[in-house]
Amino acid sequence: MKAALLAPLALVFLCGCSGNQSAAPPQPAPKKATEVMTGRGAFQKLYVTARGWSPDAQPFLVESSATKDANGHGGKSAIWRAGFASLSKRMQERFQWSGATGPDAPEPGVSHGTEDTYSPANSSTQVFEVARVQVDSDAAFDVAQKHGGEKLLKASPDVPVNYRLQWDPRKSELYWRVAYGRSSDVPDLAVDVNASSGDFLRVEK
Repeated sequence: MKAALLAPLALVFLCGCSGNQSAAPPQPAPKKATEVMTGRGAFQKLYVTARGWSPDAQPFLVESSATKDANGHGGKSAIWRAGFASLSKRMQERFQWSGATGPDAPEPGVSHGTEDTYSPANSSTQVFEVARVQVDSDAAFDVAQKHGGEKLLKASPDVPVNYRLQWDPRKSELYWRVAYGRSSDVPDLAVDVNASSGDFLRVEK
């Protein structure tokens, strides 16, 4: 009889204890690692999207932006943009790929920019053939390192490196500009590399 009375009391006690136990706090999601790519790798993604925008889209510019967690060394970046022109539409549009992370990072993956008018006569938007892009940004970086880049980074290891691929209509050549410095427009060192042959072209300081 005593055992029969104690059983319900034990059950109540156990239920009360389990009710007082607080749930374990949720584990924070693991921080997503920054993804970096070479210029050609990112360009292929952007090119596919651009062809969806317009089947006759042709590139006129590919460029990177260094970030805090991807400084551009080694020819890889977490942010790449490319400009494409459509002759049939008489329009141009820029697309962006981002593998950057953080509160101020752009939308991940490929995103569209805004359309703008396009004129084939504009020298700053001269399109080039995709087949001419035989040299990737990492190879362009290696060439630039041999022409002042290695010395500069040895003295200032944190200097960011940005890349720009474009057509020079005056010289009829497609080239990578490897720009060392906080500003791509006013770099500490800029080295131009032929994007078809990989040959060194010139240094600008």
